[in-house]
Amino acid sequence: MTRHLTVAVERFPIAGAFTISRGSRTEAAVVVARIEDAAGAVAGRGECVPYPRYGESVESVAELIAAQADSVAAGLTRTALLEAMPAGAARNALDCALFDLEAKLLGRPAWEIAGLSRPETAVTAYTLSLGTPESMEAAARTAASRPLLKVKLGGEGDPERIAAVRRGAPDSRLIVDANEAWRPKTLEANLAACVAAGVGLIEQPLPAGEDALLARIAHPVPICADESLHDRAGLDALAGRYDAINIKLDKTGGLTEAVMLAHEARARGFSIMIGCMVGTSLAMAPAMLLAHHADYVDLDGPLLLARDRDPPLRFEGSVVHPPEPALWG
Repeated sequence: MTRHLTVAVERFPIAGAFTISRGSRTEAAVVVARIEDAAGAVAGRGECVPYPRYGESVESVAELIAAQADSVAAGLTRTALLEAMPAGAARNALDCALFDLEAKLLGRPAWEIAGLSRPETAVTAYTLSLGTPESMEAAARTAASRPLLKVKLGGEGDPERIAAVRRGAPDSRLIVDANEAWRPKTLEANLAACVAAGVGLIEQPLPAGEDALLARIAHPVPICADESLHDRAGLDALAGRYDAINIKLDKTGGLTEAVMLAHEARARGFSIMIGCMVGTSLAMAPAMLLAHHADYVDLDGPLLLARDRDPPLRFEGSVVHPPEPALWG
């Protein structure tokens, strides 16, 4: 059976700006893989978000996907894809497109094909961008009705930011995400600020590769690996350093690997967050299949955009519903 692969770069404006320790941006640039069956009657789609932190660009990822056109035409499977490409955004788009196509051709939902239980609604975190303590307190006050907030931090001055967000949202559960911006000399003060604010989870406080200190200190707040973990191959290095992992399909290289990573991580005693880059509902939809298997869900990408796909995922405040077949899966 001959299948046809097309690749498209699409851009979606962010509502305002999205700022983390590594910089700020005002649009989400995504790459979409679309695989049609031989008759052209059925197509599967997958979206990925290239991330410069991992050496990816929109152009390089689009080229990597397009390079698989002959393999896709020859009947590339998701299992073979794991061997054909490394983990990363390009493989994610192809894996999710193959999942979507398989579900449509078989008339079975993707969650069933993946060996998962039927997805349910989930409460997602809502991200507050990095800013001054004053601006972050104001943003927290605006979002204070949301049950779970994710607070982007930047290093210097983070205790003041954490306290400010707590003042603005006294009843919300808090996750903080340093995006590798903390250093050993600031770790103790930042941890103390998190404890004082009742933070429930700390994401990637130290740079990946420079996090051995985490094995030698107490964890008054659980610590979650993000940049330090991509797929199952990285789990061994986390022992003793981290309490949880953030599974993002753009890191694992698709849902196929993400499902296996979730099972293995849980067996090793890690708590699980299902996370995302800033993308559209098409990128979030496959991750929703793992949401009710996670301790924390952070799939708010569409909530940060000025416009989304049609049809989108359905959000009711911070409650996100599983995808409809017209979107994915």
